[in-house]
Amino acid sequence: MKEFKNHTFVVCAYKESEYLEECIKSVLNQNVKSNVIMATSTPNKHIEMLAQKYNIPLFINEGKSGIGTDWNFGISKVNTDYATVAHQDDIYNENYLEEIFKLYEKNPNFSIAFGDYREIKNGETIPLTINLKIKKLLLKKLLKNPNSKKAKDSALKFGCSICCPCVTVNLKVAGKQPYKTKMKCDLDWDTWYELSKLENEFAYINKEIMCHRIHEASETSNLIENNIRLEEDLVMLEKYWPKPVAKIIMRFYGQAVKTNEM
Repeated sequence: MKEFKNHTFVVCAYKESEYLEECIKSVLNQNVKSNVIMATSTPNKHIEMLAQKYNIPLFINEGKSGIGTDWNFGISKVNTDYATVAHQDDIYNENYLEEIFKLYEKNPNFSIAFGDYREIKNGETIPLTINLKIKKLLLKKLLKNPNSKKAKDSALKFGCSICCPCVTVNLKVAGKQPYKTKMKCDLDWDTWYELSKLENEFAYINKEIMCHRIHEASETSNLIENNIRLEEDLVMLEKYWPKPVAKIIMRFYGQAVKTNEM
């Protein structure tokens, strides 16, 4: 069995998620094996029990907490050059790391590597939404020119087409604190925006290699409900467009975001 010894899955655990164990199993059952650790800022018996059950090192963030801060804390505990922050509600297909490893063998100097994904609602994998179909179209330019600034911008200037938990980050390029922390929801979009300025590739796999779960208790759903995401989306769009144009795009993007509602 192949190994990607220079890669680590960082399972970020929060409170008492009923989906955490399924996520853990999915990263352990990869066709290509790598390292797995867990990190949390909300230690509890549920998380500790699962870490012990699967013999996974658990790191507790006792300092400042927040989504991006927690992700960066987990990354700081990694001893490899490549890392995937695994969100506790999501499921990674068995071939996830296998496909990332293929990109790594072609060009290890990418800044990020990622693929397509499906969504899970109410325990079922749902058909592709209009939102996901649009994202696939926006990512196509990266297949031909993964290090082109225009191709990277096409994946980001109409909305964030890159699924955060699907991304493997090259820490040699992005650093040990890769995630921007100014935003509450669009910190991933903001991070890809900054990394897109570099010459390194956005290595894209035109395959569905994971499933992203949408449910009422997720932080993304909570932020959408509180309109925080829409506010931050406009800020991000204005990095690419004049304000009047950004507001027009926002009308359509706001409708697409509603697919994350339960």
